[in-house]
Amino acid sequence: MLVCPQCQFENPVTNNFCQECGTSLTQNSCPTCGSLNPFDVVNCQECGAVSGVIWLAIVTASHSMAKAAPPMTEASIATLTVGDHSKSINDYLDEEQRYQLLEPLPWFEGETGEQQVRVLDCQPLQLSWLEMLMMQGQDGSAPDAWAPGEKASVLPDLGNSTRNERLESIISLAIPSFAQPYLALGEQFYQAIPAIHDAWHYKDQDVVLLEERSHFPLLIDLWQSTEMTPPVLQVLHWLYEMVELWQALAPWNCQQTLLDISNLRLDEDQALCLQRLHRNRPGAALSLQDLGRLWQTLFAESQKTQIDAITSLLADLDAGKVTQVEELRSRLEAIANQLEDNQPMPDLLDQEFDTFQTAEAEDDVELGSTSASIATTRLELALDDIDELEDDGDLDSDEMPTVVLPMQLFALEEIGRTDIGQQRDHNEDYFGIETQVSKLESPSGKTLHARNLYILCDGMGGHAGGEVASALAVDTLRRFFKEYWQNTPFPGVGSNKLPNVEILSQAVQLANKAIYDVNQQNARSGSGRMGTTLVMVLIQDTEAAVAHVGDSRLYRYTRKRGLEQVTVDHEVGQREIQRGVEPEVAYARPDAYQLTQALGPRDEQFVKPDIQFFELSEDMLLLLCSDGLTDNELLETYAKTHIEPLLSSQSNLDKGVGQLIELANQHNGHDNITAIAVRVKVRPSLNHLR
Repeated sequence: MLVCPQCQFENPVTNNFCQECGTSLTQNSCPTCGSLNPFDVVNCQECGAVSGVIWLAIVTASHSMAKAAPPMTEASIATLTVGDHSKSINDYLDEEQRYQLLEPLPWFEGETGEQQVRVLDCQPLQLSWLEMLMMQGQDGSAPDAWAPGEKASVLPDLGNSTRNERLESIISLAIPSFAQPYLALGEQFYQAIPAIHDAWHYKDQDVVLLEERSHFPLLIDLWQSTEMTPPVLQVLHWLYEMVELWQALAPWNCQQTLLDISNLRLDEDQALCLQRLHRNRPGAALSLQDLGRLWQTLFAESQKTQIDAITSLLADLDAGKVTQVEELRSRLEAIANQLEDNQPMPDLLDQEFDTFQTAEAEDDVELGSTSASIATTRLELALDDIDELEDDGDLDSDEMPTVVLPMQLFALEEIGRTDIGQQRDHNEDYFGIETQVSKLESPSGKTLHARNLYILCDGMGGHAGGEVASALAVDTLRRFFKEYWQNTPFPGVGSNKLPNVEILSQAVQLANKAIYDVNQQNARSGSGRMGTTLVMVLIQDTEAAVAHVGDSRLYRYTRKRGLEQVTVDHEVGQREIQRGVEPEVAYARPDAYQLTQALGPRDEQFVKPDIQFFELSEDMLLLLCSDGLTDNELLETYAKTHIEPLLSSQSNLDKGVGQLIELANQHNGHDNITAIAVRVKVRPSLNHLR
């Protein structure tokens, strides 16, 4: 089957266009200019940008297998950019001729070998072998109908085993062993570990296909840059991530992954990424001492120095005094806490501190000098306290605190759009955005401070009534928070804090009263009384507050947790579920979707907004939506294709929200459609306490 990239509809392999939405199933859309190109073309024929789907292939093969396929010639490689269909099987990595080689596959040296090459996916809309295996593991369906070539011969007989047993059998028997750590660690370390697309072993060849990251900048390049010196707390964050990865990779004998500087890269948000995993050399016994030497190399090659506490840590690692991951974590935590408690601080990475020097001979590196071993009294006390607790048995190694580095806003972007839909003759939705953002630049990095307000309302009450109610609610709330929060802090609320529950409730009640008073003045009654739903988000730096009434929703998307619905609809069905009724029974009621709360129809005694707070502790996308966008689980269904890409700084947020509204018009369209998208980027902060 062919999975449509636009709507995810499953089409027969013979289709040229999606049966559901009409999207081409034979061409890629260029991400730069939007023109269509055949799947077997690497570069766009209009603008020259990369439009093909490219994977990094890790190939392990025996000596005999390698000699069976001679390297490609330069002429055969050149044909890859013009869509030549007359290639031989030696131009492909697989016998199904799906993965086209973009460079010669080198001959292996010795009895066995491992090489990496880039390949072009000539059938990117078809499920990969690995994806089909995982489907088999989840539902137990027979693979005979869809197993490509002879790969199915490696499938185990799953019989009546449980789902977990099926998955375990498949992972252990049906794919190469080197694919297993990618699968096992990918969910926990979703940013660091490259996504695995496909994996198989057949005859003498093992292949793993990965997300291609060669375009990601090298960590050492940013570390060396004189124009983009990373704050020391950012450096600590990278070091801590390496420690976490070191521990996770140890059971898989892949710590060598972290010891290759060219393998350490950064994504667009400067998060640590690995280009691929490397297996340890046979017989190699790696320790934290090796990781410490890598850190020494990073500092040495960057020709930058570090604070005393980091230098002391490097010295202890080199001397073999730090041998446990828990101890190394605690040392990094203590340094981070020291930095927090001694604000403000200078640009610590550029201090004139000459203890650490690049040297060709190991004996020339004076890591144990007096100045290098001096840590601040606060750091020494912190470490002594930890050691004392460990000695007394009061602190189990598994209960060591996990460092949570203070975060700051790095970037904040928002867009709001509304659409009348396909069936209504007027739009009763209304939204408002009030932003107050300041940016501070210093040697320790960029700091963003924000007091932003986002409001979305879905009105009701017939022609003119609904749109009046939604606009009145938004305007009332904007004026309230502009006066008592954004311009002047509310009495009793500090300038660096969000309004509390009482103030948020007061604001919502004012909006309710404004609409209720109009209803009373116009003697509206019954269904003629206008009203509106409300979902509202306030952002104060890295903290957020949410208030909502009705069935307009807030969603949150992060790489770690995916799509989450933050609010719970105020409707009869949800009320019954909260009373203990089974969901199937609750939503079988004819009034299941009737609102239990709204602004305007009734007085303040009947309006009780739900209010909650959460930290913006990781990059996330916030999505405020009216029910025209959320009906029929539209966002849950298309989260992977239409929401996940919006988390990337390189994506156009305005265009992405427009595509969401187009999607809602295709699948819902019966109501007005409104969305506010807020893209939040955060970084470790040196200015957290300022």
